[in-house]
Amino acid sequence: MPALAAPAFAQLVMESARPPVRIGYTVVNTFPHDRDAFTQGLIHRDGFLYESTGLNGRSSLRKVELETGKVVQRVEVDQQHFAEGLTDWGNRLVQITWQTQTGFVYDLKTFKLERSFQFPGEGWGLARDRHHLILSDGTATLRFLDPQTFAEVRRVEVTYQGKPLAQINELEMVEGELFANVWGTEVIVVIDPTSGRVTGQIDLTGLLPMSDRKPPIDVLNGIAWDAQHKRLFVTGKLWPKLFELRLERPKP
Repeated sequence: MPALAAPAFAQLVMESARPPVRIGYTVVNTFPHDRDAFTQGLIHRDGFLYESTGLNGRSSLRKVELETGKVVQRVEVDQQHFAEGLTDWGNRLVQITWQTQTGFVYDLKTFKLERSFQFPGEGWGLARDRHHLILSDGTATLRFLDPQTFAEVRRVEVTYQGKPLAQINELEMVEGELFANVWGTEVIVVIDPTSGRVTGQIDLTGLLPMSDRKPPIDVLNGIAWDAQHKRLFVTGKLWPKLFELRLERPKP
């Protein structure tokens, strides 16, 4: 591959170092959320939330009514596994685990376990684009997987102003951009899935009121996108509430 000309290289460096846009938000709706749900993965499909919950001995896959927070379908995950990210692919749900290097494929309607698969390293978040599954592992690296074989196709490093950004956790693809929780913070970053560059950030500090922050409340985690109605939902581990947000991007 020929080297980049000096002006093109300089432009590339400037682009990678550009600060991310700060995106505001308005809370549109607030819904109940199960305080016992240690939320690790969250998606919206066909009017329902599908949720992967963690902790050994408490991990599960759930179908949840958005308006009531009621769990209408549930399957437990074997206690040896700490369940993590979740996404859908066709008429299946794909769930990964934290440290046992195992993923599960379920039938979307019945929750019947169809198969399991192995992957190296840790599993944190899981999302998809039109062609691949996208897996985070707690580092700055995102892995793109073949949705049929689960073989790794490529990797992208997430960078914030040119520097690697680790602790990338729960993932959700939103109209071509990858939204990600950063573990231990109340910030969601918006990632260009091609370059890995963080192009925007949403600071959700204080989203959950202090009156709801009772032990054992944990961190912000869980992003779901309703593509049909353009609705964004977020929650946290052991949070009693789930929020629908309207994003407010600054004008160019």
